[in-house]
Amino acid sequence: MNTEELELAINLVWVMLGAFLVFFMHAGFAMVESGFTRSKNTLNILMKNFLTISVSAILFLVVGYGLMFGSTFGSIVGSDGFLLSGVEDIGFFVFQAMFIATCATIMSGAVAERIKLGSYIFIVIAMTAIVYPVVGHWIWQGDGWLTILGFSDFAGSTVVHLTGAVGALVVVLILGPRLGKYEGKKVNVIPGHNIPLGALGVFILWLGWFGFNGGSTLAADPTLVPMVIGTTLLSTSAALVASALYTRFRYKKVDASLSLNGVLAGLVGITAGCAEISLGGSIIVGLISGVILVEGIRFFDAKLQIDDPVGAITVHGLLGIWGTLAVGLFSTSTGLFYGNGFAQLGIQAIGVLAVILWVAFTIGGFTYVLNKFVPIRVSKEEEIAGLDFAEHGSNAYDFKDTLLTNDEIESPNLGLALADRLNNIPVGNTERKTI
Repeated sequence: MNTEELELAINLVWVMLGAFLVFFMHAGFAMVESGFTRSKNTLNILMKNFLTISVSAILFLVVGYGLMFGSTFGSIVGSDGFLLSGVEDIGFFVFQAMFIATCATIMSGAVAERIKLGSYIFIVIAMTAIVYPVVGHWIWQGDGWLTILGFSDFAGSTVVHLTGAVGALVVVLILGPRLGKYEGKKVNVIPGHNIPLGALGVFILWLGWFGFNGGSTLAADPTLVPMVIGTTLLSTSAALVASALYTRFRYKKVDASLSLNGVLAGLVGITAGCAEISLGGSIIVGLISGVILVEGIRFFDAKLQIDDPVGAITVHGLLGIWGTLAVGLFSTSTGLFYGNGFAQLGIQAIGVLAVILWVAFTIGGFTYVLNKFVPIRVSKEEEIAGLDFAEHGSNAYDFKDTLLTNDEIESPNLGLALADRLNNIPVGNTERKTI
């Protein structure tokens, strides 16, 4: 093996390691989503996450890769490479397949606990077969119109995270909030059943993100890779500290769930600029990310009354926007704070706006039509009983038997008193289980 062949082999191993880590992130997403929601929906959440990555991978092979990386048609969409025809770099396909599944699974958390499994899969198909590949072509294909314009998104703050978050937002708007979440202007907290499980998921995501950002170098570059990993680590650490301190200031207590989401905020916030923002700059990006996270979740939940059980719209949407714009501010080569003017910041803003409009129109339109033909939401009875039983005929945990009377089903307080009572059924002498 000569030097060139050895270099190619090392680069391949690095990219494949990155792909493995991004794949493992889906375990993190599943743990975060199930831990931050009620236990009666855990099996449904696990199945959504498994189906998302499986359906996405197959569709990316059949059509997505060609639309995203095929020869450009008008700098808008790819026109060949379907079924990997003529494609030799299978490793790159595998790596990118992990990313498309990540984008799709962002929607899973936001719509948790009330969407039909079949409806969710149809929306995933629309996202992974058409919507996401077009965004990827604009930004990550050399002939894409945003690439030509000079838009910069190294690892996907916009391509992956903002795309998934906008899709999640429009679906949630059509779907509506969970039963009992809002009473007029009052916001009722629906606590997750297992915060330690959610915390484990956050740790898994943090680990996987080193492959997400680091693997995006597409080569084992001894100069670039350590910088990308370093900025990812520091932004995330700063975001956790900022969200913890800010919740202490805002609510007089350090909020654990918001602080955990702060980790994810720091990850999304640095993803676009991890290769061109300095280590010091990444700390500033992370600190701002932590504050945006806390205020963003409060804004969506309390002010707009948009029910997002895991905060996915804020984490991936608002922080995706912030991370993309941060390139125009903190990039050492094109950023405003390094004496390069507003040009890059303006280009970043154009890209953000274009992606929001495209995803909102396509996913929003598709979901609206789908909901007109077949309602995408489960019935009240199914939502109260839990999607584990309603969609899968079994439960993730061993619950006490619970029967709903007709009076309970017809009650206007169905999602309030009954749900509260179900969530506090005594088990044994002293223990309580959350349903």
